[in-house]
Amino acid sequence: MPAPYVLPAGFAMFLAVGTVAAALHGRLTATGVLIACALVTFAVSFAAEPVASVLLAGIGWLTVTGFSRPPYAQLRPTGPTAVHAAVVLGLSALAGAGLGLVFRWYSRRLTLVSMGRNPGPRRGASPGAAAPGAAASGAAASAAPGAAIGVRRQLAGVLLAAVLLPLLTVVLAAGRAHLNLADFVLVYLVAVVAITVIGGFWPAVLAAVAASLLLNWYFTAPIHTFTIAQPRELLALLLFVTVAVAVSSVVHLAARRALQAARAREEAASLLELAQTVLGGADSPAAVLEHLTRTHGGQAELAERVGGRWIRAASSGVDGALAAANRIDIRADLALMVTGQDPSATPALLAGYAAQAAAALDRERLRTQAAQAEALAEGNRMRTALLAAVSHDLRTPLASIKASVSSLRQTDVEWSEADEADLLATIEQNADRLDALIGNLLDMSRLHTGSLQPFLRPTAIDEVAPVAVGGLDDSLRLEMAVPDGFPLVLADPGLLERVLANLFSNALRYSPAGRPPELHAGLEGGTVRLEVVDHGPGVPDELKERIFEPFERVGDRHPGVGLGLAVARGFAEAMGGRIGAFDTPGGGLTVRVTLPAAGADRSASHGPGPRGSGPRGSGPRGSGPRGSGPRGSGQGAPRPAGS
Repeated sequence: MPAPYVLPAGFAMFLAVGTVAAALHGRLTATGVLIACALVTFAVSFAAEPVASVLLAGIGWLTVTGFSRPPYAQLRPTGPTAVHAAVVLGLSALAGAGLGLVFRWYSRRLTLVSMGRNPGPRRGASPGAAAPGAAASGAAASAAPGAAIGVRRQLAGVLLAAVLLPLLTVVLAAGRAHLNLADFVLVYLVAVVAITVIGGFWPAVLAAVAASLLLNWYFTAPIHTFTIAQPRELLALLLFVTVAVAVSSVVHLAARRALQAARAREEAASLLELAQTVLGGADSPAAVLEHLTRTHGGQAELAERVGGRWIRAASSGVDGALAAANRIDIRADLALMVTGQDPSATPALLAGYAAQAAAALDRERLRTQAAQAEALAEGNRMRTALLAAVSHDLRTPLASIKASVSSLRQTDVEWSEADEADLLATIEQNADRLDALIGNLLDMSRLHTGSLQPFLRPTAIDEVAPVAVGGLDDSLRLEMAVPDGFPLVLADPGLLERVLANLFSNALRYSPAGRPPELHAGLEGGTVRLEVVDHGPGVPDELKERIFEPFERVGDRHPGVGLGLAVARGFAEAMGGRIGAFDTPGGGLTVRVTLPAAGADRSASHGPGPRGSGPRGSGPRGSGPRGSGPRGSGQGAPRPAGS
């Protein structure tokens, strides 16, 4: 137990022994008083700090010499009783303090063994590195009451006592005729309290002992001797020492509580800042350790036991191995290693950082596992959709081609020219359908693997759009409205052709016979807006975003695997544009593509795109802008795609 707790209690016990001896009027012999004081000295010294045993033995000796025989409360510092008391009480204090040290050492050893803590060799720790038990004992030492006031203040308290007590003695001696012993005691008590406020507990205890000796020598009869003739004067001195030590304990403990409160505020502020850092997005073990070293200095490392070896999971401020580090065990396979921190990094605060670092490590791994699981689920969904496409949408055109070719090769059937033309048209139509499907699958694969590298250049819309519509079923129904002198768009011609081809195919599929789809081009600031408008059944608002996802289809009335709009979005975004779906006035769906306008001369876009700029290593389909007339033909009015 700390001395500020023990000494007032021990002094009170000695006063109780003296009071009982005086009340019994000789029935408690001198030997009994000596035994009682020896037991108190031994018990309190056993439980207290070793330095407190000296003061306990001194107060016990005063009690024995003053209350061994009548007249009680008279100090007799000489004679056999005083000598025997000094020897017995000195041995009792020494034995109690020694046994207390041995007991505490053995208790700590048993506690460490029972907890199963074996620091053992670890990576980055030198043979002299602190073990968990050492860290715990260091924490206990830092929390001891003696640490409440610094060494400088204690030295200032001792210096104040050395100056103030002699000065008060001179002043009080000069006014002896006008004061009594009670006045002297109160003045010295005020001085001891002042010394306590400045220097803390131990300077106050030394001042109390020195003040009692000065009172005894200068202000109790007989003067200039340590003998006390009047019982009330000895009792006053004992009470003075007891009250002075008690008041010093209270003042010291108040200072300690204030220091603990300040440290608690600092810990709370540090943990609050850490929580704000974690909640602000820096939710990784490295960020937690970086916050620790930035706030409290030193080095920190989160070590994890993998395969029987300690490896570094995260660190901050560590260059190479982390030597001579304190270890904070989080769990059996995880520990925080710290060294060089400021005193503000208390054990409780470091434990909080350790828990946060472990939680951040677990969250980081859970996020990684969740991302892997999501990727696996997406891959499974893609594989399932691809299998469905292979099983139906790829086999259907292949079956039609196979049946038509087999029919043409039959030798026992004479086909007319019209029949042969129909069979060849079926072969061509299904081959185009198969080519478009495989093209979309390959395009989607390139988008997912990130291997698409657009080659952007000024491109003319009225040159790419007719190429995109070529080869589509019923392509002559599509109408295009591109104003005269429409500016060039900054795009990859091959990718833009694939975007428009997929949008045209989707619009032709859903437009009714009497209302053909349309392409409108407009300019808004520095952005070109392309709108493919159909007048079909339209798409509900809640599905307008889903139709751009791979393998998403609204309804099953038309063949396909749902890749056209997904490829269109991927290519448009790869060129720096955007794509979205909106309602057509009067019913239907409008797909709007926005791309940046080019500030270059139109002649730069004439002719096919370079090899490799478009999907599958080609430019726009065909060798040139197939079927496109001079730019501006039609005077901006809608015209058939093939005109």
